[in-house]
Amino acid sequence: MLQKKDFYVNGEWIPPSSPNDFEVINPATEEAFAVISLGSKPDLNKAVTAARTAFQSWSLCNKIERIDLLESLGAVYEKRSSEMADAISTEMGAPIKLATKAQTAAGLGHIKAFIRAIKTFEFEHPLRKDTPDEYIIHEPIGVCGLITPWNWPMNQVTLKVIPAVGVGCTVVLKPSEIAPISSVLFAEFMHEAGFPKGVFNLVNGSGPEIGEAMSAHPNIDMMSFTGSTKAGIAVSKASSNTVKRVALELGGKGANIIFADADVAKAVKRGVIHCFNNTGQSCNAPTRMFVERAAYDEALHIAKQTADATQVGLPAQDGNHIGPLVSKIQFDKVQSLIQAGLDQGARLISGGVGKPEGFSSGYFVQPTIFADVSNEMRIAKEEIFGPVLSIIPFDTEDDAIKMSNDTSYGLTNYVQSGNVERTQRVSRRLRAGMVQTNGAGRASGSPFGGYKQSGNGREGGIHGFMEFLEVKAVSGWERTS
Repeated sequence: MLQKKDFYVNGEWIPPSSPNDFEVINPATEEAFAVISLGSKPDLNKAVTAARTAFQSWSLCNKIERIDLLESLGAVYEKRSSEMADAISTEMGAPIKLATKAQTAAGLGHIKAFIRAIKTFEFEHPLRKDTPDEYIIHEPIGVCGLITPWNWPMNQVTLKVIPAVGVGCTVVLKPSEIAPISSVLFAEFMHEAGFPKGVFNLVNGSGPEIGEAMSAHPNIDMMSFTGSTKAGIAVSKASSNTVKRVALELGGKGANIIFADADVAKAVKRGVIHCFNNTGQSCNAPTRMFVERAAYDEALHIAKQTADATQVGLPAQDGNHIGPLVSKIQFDKVQSLIQAGLDQGARLISGGVGKPEGFSSGYFVQPTIFADVSNEMRIAKEEIFGPVLSIIPFDTEDDAIKMSNDTSYGLTNYVQSGNVERTQRVSRRLRAGMVQTNGAGRASGSPFGGYKQSGNGREGGIHGFMEFLEVKAVSGWERTS
């Protein structure tokens, strides 16, 4: 059994103030493979004190020194990437190919992208050419509390830690207790890279204990949280008494609009695969597929073929299969929502309740597709976070837009059409922070975030820096050189 009970505080691994062991479960076996400690307020206070002390010098460290340390981190991360992939695969069930080429690779990609962005970012500059005596200074906000989820561990850790320390903030990280081992490994990377004591700190713990204490802590200057909308609301409320900045990346219920003038077969197959990727445990998954009625029957045929061909397998196996859900809680939630789809009259065309054939243990689920779904059904309204797709027909462009926007979420939507003017017109009207058209991927450094209850703030690139910076305007500035 892997023992990872210590916390990383002020450059050292220290034991918890009070013993509180917590078993980390391998979702493929339903058995514990590691033990961590759940921290308490005294543990958090030590980490915040270390971060507050380190901020005095780290915030004044010049950009070149910070970049050098980030580049060292990137080298360590790349050298030990196979360890990271194994950790992610074991703790949250990602198939090893996905854990290596997507999960782990995302973290390294963000490190490199932020380094490129920092090199060109102007922390100080005149307001305008015609106002040389009005100077704008971007300064680190202070000590940042970072809470990250279990579904894309390194993607989210690096999207928060790297821009925060890169601009001169110090941080306290609380990863999900469900999948914490990758973050413990990341702390080793930060130490090996040589970051000064107190710049990066890690305390494991539960949301109600450590998460709430972080949000309310008077010496934490901002909170960056990724997780459920319910938990994000709790973070915002707990942060309100200290009027700290709060950045939230929350849930989604992505709409994938497929018009009849698109390459329907290609668009549907791509949409199903994307929905099922990471066993459906992605906030930007296209879980509602709206298909123009003229192409509806073809879409159902392609969707069923794709789902039936989707393999479920063990995380350690190589291949393009999907693995288990992360936990029993998640498994039970997905099963209950699949049953709700049946009870409310949706037509099941693939998958269903229960585990796939051949799996008696592990939190494995069947890739599931419902047809003839109403946008009022629970499966169309609630974020399922599993490989479950709802297909809904539409008649007009306006109908598709209205149904897509008829949700409390607004993270990522998708548009498929052979008409360029239509894709642009529809994209403008969708109430979401991101729109992807005709299978185009997102560029490095593009801002990630949503509207409505999908959160506020943006992650990635220069937009990600701004969450961790204060803006100071100084008048009467005289140039000295």
